[in-house]
Formats: sequence, C-alpha cells, structure tokens
Amino acid sequence: MGESTLSALDLLMAFPLAALHALQEAPASVVLTGVLGIVVIGVFALYLLILLVAHNPRPETADEKLYRTVLSSGAVSPPRSLPDVFTAETKPSLLISVVVPAYNERARLPIMLAEAVAHLSTQPSTWEILLIDDGSTDGTATLALDWSRTRMQTHGDVAEDQIRVCVLGSNRGKGGAVTHGMRHVRGEFAVFADADGASRFADLETLFAELRRVQVQACAIAVGSRAHMVTTDAVVKRAFVRNLLMHAFHTLIRTFGIRSIRDTQCGFKLLTREAVKAVFPYMHTEGWIFDIEILLLAGYKRIPVVEVPITWHEVDGSKVSLVKDSLRMAWDLGVVRGGYLCGVYKIGDGGVRR
Repeated sequence: MGESTLSALDLLMAFPLAALHALQEAPASVVLTGVLGIVVIGVFALYLLILLVAHNPRPETADEKLYRTVLSSGAVSPPRSLPDVFTAETKPSLLISVVVPAYNERARLPIMLAEAVAHLSTQPSTWEILLIDDGSTDGTATLALDWSRTRMQTHGDVAEDQIRVCVLGSNRGKGGAVTHGMRHVRGEFAVFADADGASRFADLETLFAELRRVQVQACAIAVGSRAHMVTTDAVVKRAFVRNLLMHAFHTLIRTFGIRSIRDTQCGFKLLTREAVKAVFPYMHTEGWIFDIEILLLAGYKRIPVVEVPITWHEVDGSKVSLVKDSLRMAWDLGVVRGGYLCGVYKIGDGGVRR
C-alpha cells in the first residue's frame, strides 16, 4: 500500500516537470499558438459570462408613458401622454426639468418639493418637476399630487403641468426610475435630484454656471459632489462601517477606471439635453450603480464632465442596505465595466463629434 501511494505521488510530481520540459523543447510557434488559444478561449468565456449576467431593462409599458398633474381648478387631470426626448421631432419647451425618483417617500418628499419649488419659482426660467414613483406602496404619487394642489392654493407658485407625476407599474430601482424620467423631460437642461432633500437646491445655479463653462457641442454634465466634505462632521460622525464601505467603494471605482470624479454617487447631476440624448438611450443599469454607467458613457462619447462642490446633509430614512447593497453595487460595477470592455454593451451614437 505504501509503495503504490509513493508511486502515485511520484507520478503526480513528475507531470509538471515533464510538461515544462516539453514546452522548452517545443518550437516557439507552437508555444505562441497555445498561449493565444488560451487567451482567446478566456476572452470568449468572459464574453459569455457577461452576456449571461448583463442587465436587460424591461421595456416601459403604455401606462408608464402617462402622467397626471393638478389642474388649475384643483382637480387631478386624467392621464396625459409624456413626450419622448429621443424622438427627433420633440423639441424642448422649457428651460429646466427636475427628475425626482421616489420609492416610498411620503415622509421625506414634501420637504424636498418645498425647497425645490421655493428656489425654482424665484428664477426667471421656465421649469417642471417630473416625479417618477418607482412602484411605491405608501401612496407617494397621491401625496405628491395633494402637495401640488395645496401649494397651488396657498402659495400660488405652482401652476398646472409644472409638477407631473408618473407611476411605474413595478419597482425598477433608482437608475431605472431616473432613466425613465430622463426619457420624458421637456427641458433644454435636465437635473435629477434625490427625493430625500439632502442636496440644497440653490446649488443648482452653481451647477449651471460650471455646465455652461465646459459645454462642447451642446454636451456637458455637471456632477454635484460631496468630496469636499470628507473631513466634516456630516461624514466623520457617520457609522464606521458606512464610512469603511464608502472608501472601499471609491477605491474600487478608481480601479475600474473612473479617477477624475471623486464623488460619483451624489444624487444631484445636471445634463444638457444633448447629453441626455447621448447617454440615456444606452443605459443598462437600473440599480444604485447607474451613476457610474452615466460617467462611463460620457467618457466614451467625450462629453465634458465637471465636478461641482455642493451643500449636503445626511437625512434619515435611507433605503440603502449597507452590506447587501454594497455587495450588489460591487457586482454591478464589474458587470457594467465588463459589458463595455467585451462589447456586450453598445456605446451607441451621440456625444461630442471628433
């Protein structure tokens, strides 16, 4: 028994040595062909893997192309059709559209709406707020319409059709809700803002100034950033695990090639209409990582991106599950990056022409 075991071990150890000797004796062309074959097989296997796990957003339904608003009489309108930005004959009819993705936001939404309307109504520009109810179960859409009616009657700074509410049939995720909203804006510029009111809406003017400064061929994106707040109490006093995951995620993002933007996840980004048309038809990610895909597409299409410091504060009631969503974001980041590298995801048309 001992001799047979020893013999088997000798054979097992001798095999790598024999293989190495065979490689040394083989012609260089044979070795090169073998290496290239392994590389090709590996790339093909990676392509198939990405193809299997790639994000494939579901098409929007007929009902999701509709919205409701509060009429000047105070009644809620019947469903009306939303415009489609990606249709050539659709032209902007106002200056700024605000897209607000909302999932079960009854508690936090009124504060955000109040600040947004208070700022927008003091500006000479025309505007709209397009609320995308992402399959909420707490009556978020009804609350938004009720808030609009009350504001119209008490303050008079909201008119019919300025606050539009679109309800998705089922939850798509923040990225899916933002993408849906961007498809149906009327503005020459479009900004998406979180429903929690963590960003100060007055900072929109700073985003506008920087956007116009870097704009090329009507394309630009201004990214609200909290990177300058890393050493402030707003960040330092957060839970240790939350900050640890944040720094780990930022390191992962830099590893995957986005190094010029320090804060990719701030939910306050302003785009020109041409940038919207160049980026959002080709979005795949519907989860939290969608911001990264926006920046990747902007890079591929040579769209100028500028990072703008904004005021921000922590708001209770976050829907993010630290560990679960962090792991999901890391996975999605790998899928998105691999999707573009392998050609599973198409970059598409638009952007700055060479």
